[in-house]
Amino acid sequence: MKLKEIYVLGGSGFVGSAIVAKLDAAGYSVKVLTRRRDAAKHLFLLPNVQVVECNVLDYQDLNATLRGADAVINLIGILHQSRRLSFNAVHHQLPAQLAKICADLGIKRLLHMSSLKADKNAPSQYLQSKGLGEEALLTLKDKLNITIFKPSIIFGRGDAFINLFASLIKLLPAVMLAKHKAKFQPIWVEDVAACFVNSLENTETYGQTYELAGPKVYTFRELVQIVMNTLNIQRPIIGLCDRLSYAQAFMMELLPIKLMSRDNVKSMEVDSVSETSFPAIFSVAPTALEAVIPEYLVDETPRGAYDKFRQHAAR
Repeated sequence: MKLKEIYVLGGSGFVGSAIVAKLDAAGYSVKVLTRRRDAAKHLFLLPNVQVVECNVLDYQDLNATLRGADAVINLIGILHQSRRLSFNAVHHQLPAQLAKICADLGIKRLLHMSSLKADKNAPSQYLQSKGLGEEALLTLKDKLNITIFKPSIIFGRGDAFINLFASLIKLLPAVMLAKHKAKFQPIWVEDVAACFVNSLENTETYGQTYELAGPKVYTFRELVQIVMNTLNIQRPIIGLCDRLSYAQAFMMELLPIKLMSRDNVKSMEVDSVSETSFPAIFSVAPTALEAVIPEYLVDETPRGAYDKFRQHAAR
């Protein structure tokens, strides 16, 4: 069956917006499910996209909203727990109930965003919950055509990682860096989006799990240094030992806006590095970090000025 109606959970976020734009360009009819419609206003002008208000954590609401879907993409995730949202609720229980709803409604195609190194035995609650979410989905692999993606950290205009450290570098006289030897293999958001869209109707990806990682591995310290070089701002980088890393994270948990938690530090105890080569089935050549970040970190370039204009215009 030719897929037409694609429903996206988490489609208004950083990664979701890139995927929705590619789905729109490919001619799919896309419905973005969000708790607050205004949060997705930057998607309103896409001709094939409709934004629908839905509490995806409410089983009845989600069940009613998904009727008519040909395929569902789940991108919902959180980096920090709160009183309102827990890792278990978002990363484990939501995928479990989503898979059940899809099976009940006869929606065969389901794509899911997990995380590199997600595992129920991982050191952090974040990675554990992601691993349990994968397990919950795979219990229905005989009824659904499921594809799971496990990316390393994702970068691009509007990301919450490179941009965060760019802001800190501009503000602080020195960067106190937790787990400075932790390793990452960053992947560009547009490459992730291409993999999702290219897999949607590719039957060879049914029942498969794919690690998505960029062409180069960096230590945390190296990533921060690259951001400094891009901004042409140099600051001392002070690598913290494990004890001080957790102490710093504890203090940050007390801030009104969480920048880092002790669970984040635990996640960095395992390197976010892929053990496999990039999946050739998606026909994507992953782009290096250094080729992209100058376009959105340095406003003085023509591209940077254009990106800044688009950000203010919510486009």
